[in-house]
Amino acid sequence: MFVLELTYTAPLEAVDAVLAAHVAWLDEQYAAGVFLASGRKNPRNGGVILAVTEDRARIEEIAAGDPFVTAGVCAYRITEFVATKTAPALERYRETLG
Repeated sequence: MFVLELTYTAPLEAVDAVLAAHVAWLDEQYAAGVFLASGRKNPRNGGVILAVTEDRARIEEIAAGDPFVTAGVCAYRITEFVATKTAPALERYRETLG
């Protein structure tokens, strides 16, 4: 599982100019089963995405396709972790240490 932390690198006006494309991209990732949750940070200086995919290379590829990235208005920090405990609704994403 991955935590994707977005940090805006441009003024909010520039971020907002790309927001509709970013939301469409988010919708594609949800439809593909990659994203589990997402939202803005408070204060609004970026966002957070909880994601699942086969490996780090794939999540890096997905993040690179974010319109926020291609427009140069945000940077990503990606943290991989092993979800050994989850809420019942996320049970199917539970992992074991190997």
